Amino acid sequence: MLLRMHDQEGAGEPDNFERLWTPHRMAYIKGENKPVGTDPEGCPFDAIPAMSDEDGLIVARGEVVYAVLNLYPYNSGHLMVVPYRHVSGYDELTAAEVVELGAFTQRAVRALREASGAQGFNVGMNLGQVAGAGIAAHLHQHVVPRWGGDTNFMPVVARTKVLPQLLRDTRRLLADAWRG
Repeated sequence: MLLRMHDQEGAGEPDNFERLWTPHRMAYIKGENKPVGTDPEGCPFDAIPAMSDEDGLIVARGEVVYAVLNLYPYNSGHLMVVPYRHVSGYDELTAAEVVELGAFTQRAVRALREASGAQGFNVGMNLGQVAGAGIAAHLHQHVVPRWGGDTNFMPVVARTKVLPQLLRDTRRLLADAWRG
């Protein structure tokens, strides 16, 4: 939900600034529903595979990994490749997990390029909380599509990212491109 602040009650005194209200971000900022500790219990990456593709925002399922949209994306189409097995370290992955994680990353790039015309990508992992991992107990690789000019005044000045598409619509487009 995106609302202009001046349309809301209690928005303060009018001034010359337009404000976009992105209340969904507060759940991420506060760490709501973020798992604590290293146990699989309560880990969203362990719960997602039991959901339908639509409800879990799963783009594709493999033998040992799956691709899922990020609930708090940096850009439209931001997805993650996640092993089914609850493991935190890259060095703990089996050979089969490394191979399929790499293959899924390639397919993610192709599907994102086809579905959205992405011109570039940020691909990577944050291993450990001190390295920036939001959910450090379950390894996941980010694939973030990029376009020329996708960084504008909104994230730089307003610390707000404007996403032009609903996650369910993005999931459908990517899942179709993944199969193609």
